[in-house]
Amino acid sequence: MFFNAFSNPKLGKWIIPGTGVIWFLGCFLLLWSYEIETEPALIDALVFALCFLGGIFVLDRVFSLFTPKGKNLWLLFAVPLLLSWIGVVAHRYALTWWLDDIEYLDFLSSSFYLRWSVLALAFQLISVLALVMSQLELQEEVRKREAQMLQLSKEAELAQLRQQLQPHFLFNSLNSINALVVTQPKKAREMVLQLSEFLRGTIRKDSQKWITLEEELNYLKMYLDIERVRFGHRLEVEFCLEEDFYQVKLPQLLIQPLVENAIKHGLYGVTGEVKIEITGKKDGSYFVLEVINPFDPESTPAEGTGFGLNSVERRLFLLFGRKDLIESEAVANVFKVRLKIPQFS
Repeated sequence: MFFNAFSNPKLGKWIIPGTGVIWFLGCFLLLWSYEIETEPALIDALVFALCFLGGIFVLDRVFSLFTPKGKNLWLLFAVPLLLSWIGVVAHRYALTWWLDDIEYLDFLSSSFYLRWSVLALAFQLISVLALVMSQLELQEEVRKREAQMLQLSKEAELAQLRQQLQPHFLFNSLNSINALVVTQPKKAREMVLQLSEFLRGTIRKDSQKWITLEEELNYLKMYLDIERVRFGHRLEVEFCLEEDFYQVKLPQLLIQPLVENAIKHGLYGVTGEVKIEITGKKDGSYFVLEVINPFDPESTPAEGTGFGLNSVERRLFLLFGRKDLIESEAVANVFKVRLKIPQFS
């Protein structure tokens, strides 16, 4: 509120005394222009300035506890009017008691209504300004609450998406283990151990939203080791990334869903060996990562395909408010996903 300067030591230390000094000097110069003697003019201006500051203090207490609205809006005009009248009456009686200059007292009596009008106008302007500032502060508080609610909502959805990634990957891995239990029990056991190591590492990092590309690739390689237990020599992944990019920051587990999607497109629809390429480059303020895999456009899509791309697209939108950071295209027998990650440093 406008009057919070009283309760704010830094503001109150300068604004309130400064306002009082300006009011005092204005009153003194005005009285001096009316050829009032210096001593009565100084006393008059001092008492009137004290009445002015006292009125501001009372208005501060009143409107900080009660903001007129609706039918009570008339109080915004009545309180300053009444308060200014009390201030002028107190000023008149104080000076009548203090000074005995007949000529000055006649001037004091004749200027009563003029003083009341000036003080009432000042208090009225302050009150209106207080109401405007109060509404602006209220709107700012509402805006901040809405922003906080939106941020909490985004964080909750991001947490939900991160929690969905692991069960999604876990179910796929369990299906792979199930397929190996009877035919290749040794490989199934190896896959269980690798899955346990992968989940232990990722769960430990759940609270960390951003990690380096090097850390992300380490998790990705653990995931690929799990998939290689099932697919063996059929799965080949080539990383075309310079070591200079290893310290690039990105959200955790952002690449793994894309590679999982590539494996589904490639290995589930193509016979023989499949090569998945992962490339990266700097493009202005973006780190651009591409996942490229072969696929058979005539094959039946693997069940569940699409979750990885959708989850990554949604996470990018929640983090950056943009939908143009991920693109996918299928040309001939090649499927490509292009990911743009903004870099802020």
